[in-house]
Amino acid sequence: MPTVHTVAEHLEEEVAAPLIHALRPVLGSGGELGSRAGVPCDSWRLAVEAYNKRDWKTVPAECESYVGHYMLGEQYRRDSRVVVDEAIAYAQSLKLAGNGKDVWVFDIDETSLSNLPYYATHGFGYDVVTFMHAFLKSRPYNATSFNGYVLDGSAPALPETKRLFKKLVSLGIKPVFLTGRTEDQRAITVKNLRRQGYSGWEKLLLKPLGVKVAAVAYKSGERQKLQDAGYVIVGNIGDQWSDILGAPEGARTFKLPDPMYYIG
Repeated sequence: MPTVHTVAEHLEEEVAAPLIHALRPVLGSGGELGSRAGVPCDSWRLAVEAYNKRDWKTVPAECESYVGHYMLGEQYRRDSRVVVDEAIAYAQSLKLAGNGKDVWVFDIDETSLSNLPYYATHGFGYDVVTFMHAFLKSRPYNATSFNGYVLDGSAPALPETKRLFKKLVSLGIKPVFLTGRTEDQRAITVKNLRRQGYSGWEKLLLKPLGVKVAAVAYKSGERQKLQDAGYVIVGNIGDQWSDILGAPEGARTFKLPDPMYYIG
């Protein structure tokens, strides 16, 4: 993993680039780290993305560096680009009803907004102590720390998703955000989305405070409400399988890569 010094130098070199670009590490690659690790990390990631591996709690310790370099490097962006290219091609092929009821559902975290600045500091799959050691020591995920980052409202857009969002708006398809974020985070979420160039969405659906329900049940239930209100869900995109599973899923679903965590 890069040191604090090399990361800082790299940030200075790319200061004019979007934040998600500037986080790219100077050294290492997913492929190299995957072959060195004690477990086949590239195969582990494939199993995660194909939904063959489920209910996992954290990235294997041997694969944390692999996942970090994948997320901060070029491959994550290339993989995301392939997903969005397919989504745009599909959207352009649609024959819309023209009644303003065609919608596309977007997840937020790791889909519309990227939390890579947080994970680059706190670790991939872990809440990491520091970069000051030769290796990273991990501790369990810290929800308080992550929520503090959310409330800062500084998460950058995932450029590929923003490209899809803008294309859909131009086609007359109305975006709907459906997130596991809670209602008390509405104001900062709206501010963050607008700061990052998202505008013109139809709805922002957040989870009511105190609701204890699995992600699949919650999100499928909200999609059913949209359908009951007369909306036609022509597309659905998220980074977790729980974003896109559960009827009604939408006419077509798209899964962005995310080997950092699992939400069931």
